[in-house]
Amino acid sequence: MFDTLVTHPMQQALTFFYVLTQKAGFPSYGIAIILLTVAIKILLYPLTVKQVKSMKAMQDLQPKMKALQEKYKDNKEKLQMEIGELYKTHKVNPLSGCLPLIVQMPLLMGIFFAIKEYQYEGPTKFLWIESLQQGTSLADPSDPYFIIPLLCAATTYLQQKQTTTEMTQQNKMMLMFMPLFIGYITITFPAGLGIYWVVSNMVQIAQQWFMYRNSTAA
Repeated sequence: MFDTLVTHPMQQALTFFYVLTQKAGFPSYGIAIILLTVAIKILLYPLTVKQVKSMKAMQDLQPKMKALQEKYKDNKEKLQMEIGELYKTHKVNPLSGCLPLIVQMPLLMGIFFAIKEYQYEGPTKFLWIESLQQGTSLADPSDPYFIIPLLCAATTYLQQKQTTTEMTQQNKMMLMFMPLFIGYITITFPAGLGIYWVVSNMVQIAQQWFMYRNSTAA
């Protein structure tokens, strides 16, 4: 069911973009993956806006929530009432950031499996990458310089740091752990997936910069 509704349409979209590169005179699965990733991020932009705005609103309330937690640390019932009133006053719904993410997940999973299981026709060499179908393992590297895993880690770090306004101990740990984890697992994935992850992060960083810039200007 999931393959029929999501993965196969994504693979057809990837084929469509590859055909476009063919017609343009430079057939490239690498460029096709980039175009597909950008198209998906543009399609999901309205949901990204809702998610980022909700996340930022929650982060902005953190100092006030901490003050309430300290003030009513011995009265849990009163604390919950005051936090609820805080959300109401600032028109913040703590669950509103979850819905856009839930809606996006099937599409993001779809493009992940679409690229991972895609049946390429013809060579898949792209720039310095020997094959988009292979991972970058030490035994059989398709990316001899391991640039894609490094870019995956770096862009993940920048994307997280951009949305982290309060450096708690937990946030610091996640800021370091997630990029390292993403970079590590990218080594075992087909290089095409690594390109998708890097481009997706770069577009996300640009979108968030644009949203925060407009918010600051307002």
